[in-house]
Amino acid sequence: MTLRPLMSALALSLVLAACGGKNDGHDSEAGHGHDGAGAQGDGDALRGGHGGRLLTQAGFTVELAIAEAGTPPTWQAWLYRDGKPLPAAAGSVEVRLVRLGNVSESHVLQPQADGSLLAKSVVGEPHSFGVEVLAKIEGRSLRWTYDSYEGRTTIGAKIAEDAGIRVAPVQAGTIADEHEVQGLLTPAEGRVANVAARFPGSIRRLAVNVGDRVRAGQTLAIVESNLSLTTYTVTSPISGVVLARNASVGSVAGEGATLFEVADLSSLWVDLHIFGSDAQHIVPGVPVTVTRLSDGATAQTTLERVLPGTATASQSTVARATLQNADGLWRPGSAVKARITVEQQPAAMVVPLAALQTFRNGNVVFVRVGEAYEARPVELGKRDARQVEVLSGLKEGDQVVVEQSYLVKADIEKSGASHDH
Repeated sequence: MTLRPLMSALALSLVLAACGGKNDGHDSEAGHGHDGAGAQGDGDALRGGHGGRLLTQAGFTVELAIAEAGTPPTWQAWLYRDGKPLPAAAGSVEVRLVRLGNVSESHVLQPQADGSLLAKSVVGEPHSFGVEVLAKIEGRSLRWTYDSYEGRTTIGAKIAEDAGIRVAPVQAGTIADEHEVQGLLTPAEGRVANVAARFPGSIRRLAVNVGDRVRAGQTLAIVESNLSLTTYTVTSPISGVVLARNASVGSVAGEGATLFEVADLSSLWVDLHIFGSDAQHIVPGVPVTVTRLSDGATAQTTLERVLPGTATASQSTVARATLQNADGLWRPGSAVKARITVEQQPAAMVVPLAALQTFRNGNVVFVRVGEAYEARPVELGKRDARQVEVLSGLKEGDQVVVEQSYLVKADIEKSGASHDH
């Protein structure tokens, strides 16, 4: 971790402590009962012989658990009166859940031959919700409520903003099959002119220096002919930039000797070096993103051709694209890196790679609703250098933390919550 993120994490922790930021792990404060109903939070819940939470009222008890051993997670319950087991047919149980964002769901438990009541519906991840238990045992109606949160925390909007926590909606996108390669910028063939003296003679004046921009027909030098003893002008045949000057005042220009090199740099070639099997499926016409190493600036172009043969020094195949250079900041001879996109596949939901964190041995992203943040386990599909496909665990439009997600993870882990029901 670099110094800046470390300071950000420390600052977030200190501000949360000072401002009363709430860390809601799976264990919470005691739940709130209504209408005389019993209430127990995860932190003080009593456990029964089956490992479930004991909910007791008026001499009746419901032991409630999520059955997860070898099966999809489902609610399971056992009934008791005055501490003694009752048959499953002695009552009924319904578990109502309210998830983050006020999403409600209901699970009705049915009597089983083993004496328990079991729901057919699956309790989806995350197992983080407000719980309401409605039971009817031997004609007596009972009700309990409690919070059972895991992987959840609350961070005030100002604190989150100061810490750099940013969210973005989950949406459709494309996953690209991309290849990172190195390349070199060169002047495009046909856009370089070697300007020579027409007749041998003494150079009387030089009108331009290396780096000067010149236009077609502009005077570059004046030479006195040895034959006629008259002067003539040497002009540029193209508009461009003077790359080289091979002359000095008073020196003798030989016939046909190159005095200047002028290049039109408004567009450049990008020669990309491709190695091994990559050369077999990189073809002309695919998109290329070129990055300037000096400042990280990027430009989009298209691969024009894959050259026949192999570069002798590197034993690579050369793929060529043309890069527009209107600002003149792309310089011939410069090394660049490029990303060649071979194929793009649509995905119903994508998130940036920066949104992913590992939490309880699985991949999660953090969803924000209001000032609450919650870990959502996700099933991932294909990915590229920037984003990953989400197959399940989110819905389109969910607000996902895409920057500083590790700060949210750290704040949740600080509570030391366990996966407990």
